[in-house]
Amino acid sequence: MTTAVMALSALAHQGRLSVFRMLVQAGHEGIPAGEIARRLDVPPNTLSANLTILSHAGLIDSVRDGRSVIYSARYEAMTALLEYLMEDCCGGSPEICASLADTLLRGRCGTAGTT
Repeated sequence: MTTAVMALSALAHQGRLSVFRMLVQAGHEGIPAGEIARRLDVPPNTLSANLTILSHAGLIDSVRDGRSVIYSARYEAMTALLEYLMEDCCGGSPEICASLADTLLRGRCGTAGTT
């Protein structure tokens, strides 16, 4: 539960949530910190603080590439958080979570260009 609280706390900020969503959309190749700052129009020091919090929560990874630092989402951490949140879903009534399950199954992975 501590891991879930840390992850949810990190995501409970508009700036950090925007960064995390961007990294999720970017895929495993990630995005350089400078590009994240440019896309979100945030100062480097603000972005740095947000990236540190997301990293300490285990939601993102970073890799140095020359002078750049490339950030990427940790999909296994995102999956673990979603599994934790859904663990006791339904209380024996699957219809309660049916729409959420449908949403997860329809995720954007592999559906580029479709809506």
